[in-house]
Amino acid sequence: MTEPIPTDPEKQIAAVSTDDEVSSLGKGDILQQEHVDPVLTAKIHLVNNAIDEIGFTGYHWKLFILNGFGYAVDSLILLIQSIIAGQAALEFHPSYKNGLTIAAYVGMLTGAIFWGLSADIVGRKFAFNVSLVVCSIFAIAAGASPTWEVLGLFVALSSFGGGGNLVLDTTVFLEYLPGSRQWMLTLMAAWWGIGQLVAGFLAWAFIPNFSCSDPSLIPSAAPCTYTNNKGWRYVWYTSGTLVFVMSIARITIIRLQETPKFLVSEGRDAECVATLQAIATKHNRPCTLTLATMTAAGTLSRPPRPLGWKAKFSLAEISPHLNGLFSTRRIATSTALIWLSWLLIGLAYPLYNVFLPAYLASRGAVFGQTDAHVTWRNYALVNFSGIWGPVLAAGLGRWKALGRKGTMVVGAGGTAVFFFAYTAVRSERENVGLACAGNFWGNVYYGTLYAYTPEVLPSAHRGTGNGLAVSGNRVMGILSAVIATVADTSTPVPIYICAALYVVMAGVAAVFPFEPYGKRSS
Repeated sequence: MTEPIPTDPEKQIAAVSTDDEVSSLGKGDILQQEHVDPVLTAKIHLVNNAIDEIGFTGYHWKLFILNGFGYAVDSLILLIQSIIAGQAALEFHPSYKNGLTIAAYVGMLTGAIFWGLSADIVGRKFAFNVSLVVCSIFAIAAGASPTWEVLGLFVALSSFGGGGNLVLDTTVFLEYLPGSRQWMLTLMAAWWGIGQLVAGFLAWAFIPNFSCSDPSLIPSAAPCTYTNNKGWRYVWYTSGTLVFVMSIARITIIRLQETPKFLVSEGRDAECVATLQAIATKHNRPCTLTLATMTAAGTLSRPPRPLGWKAKFSLAEISPHLNGLFSTRRIATSTALIWLSWLLIGLAYPLYNVFLPAYLASRGAVFGQTDAHVTWRNYALVNFSGIWGPVLAAGLGRWKALGRKGTMVVGAGGTAVFFFAYTAVRSERENVGLACAGNFWGNVYYGTLYAYTPEVLPSAHRGTGNGLAVSGNRVMGILSAVIATVADTSTPVPIYICAALYVVMAGVAAVFPFEPYGKRSS
């Protein structure tokens, strides 16, 4: 039995837990020493104590799964467009074959910014409930596209809906998590790999069986038309339907309330306390936090909030969230380095993963293997390996000697090693094996960065900071598509570039100013 949590704010701050990851209740919050807003800092600390007092419940498992759906959708939509682009191009004969990749990243760029800002300005609940519905509708519509341009439009709109989920899912899950379970934020990135795997299986199932042949490779092949080239459409129909089912599950199963930390940052203390008390009551857990305790911590000074969506997204409303990301020297340094990391991986990851089908196919041809079934089987195997990177990362991040920063160094370094080794493959087995290893270690880094970013951002500005970080990632994804247009992605050159970028990422991770291990998000 743990001792009951004292109701006095000062005694709460001094309380110490005996939880599994060094400490939880009463331990210092990550940004507690930054002295940005003492009243908000005190209130966030009280909320953290209450969340720790309630502990991990079935509600958190639901959040883990339903927020994980968003992770899976982000990777699913991104890879689907790259998987079907070749077959769709045979049917539509576009003048710019990498247009779908740019469309997807433009949609994800605008989605990350819009949903990220809305998370801080309107609330987490709206984006959580709406984003996947938007994504699913346009994903299904993409399968019925009559032209390349319409397909690009639907890809962009579907990506807009799915593009904010990396921002929202981590934020929502983190802001309900007990401090000792924050490592699960890294584990949740395994859903990204699941989305990749689903994309690989859909490609394996539909592309080889329901697609026309490339006339440039098989001169006797019939021209590609709507009738003989429906495989890529089936991929969109299936993935869109799957996303729609996920979106309905998110709305109906959990009935999400606004997160406690968002409510506190908005000065809505009574709603915050009510939300936490409701969770505690439903799961028969203690929660000694009261409105009187919150009120005793002080009152936030807030200007009158604007009415209407146009006013809410005005520069005057957005500026405080931008300024909050640079409110102290350490926070500013942290924000800048996080954004740099997302820019770097935004270039490295697409060059390797989005264009991997072309590279695998070219290596298969070198080894005398040109069967489409085997190519897409290999693609599925590579994606399957990516699921387990975040699982290892979650374990390494709980090791005091490494923490989150050390895990990112190990993940980025391991990825660089296997990427460099990839260029020396001499057999089909080496080809697939090293591709799997590279994807595994890449997701060790990526999964940890996913979790680290919201962990060290201030709660009041978490959606904005996270959204801009992910949007920078998308900008570099667009750049990678341009690079792929002028470069030969069937050569090892993109692999060398990616390996070098991961070395830089490891160095950046090593100098991050904050280490979340043993502390709680602010």
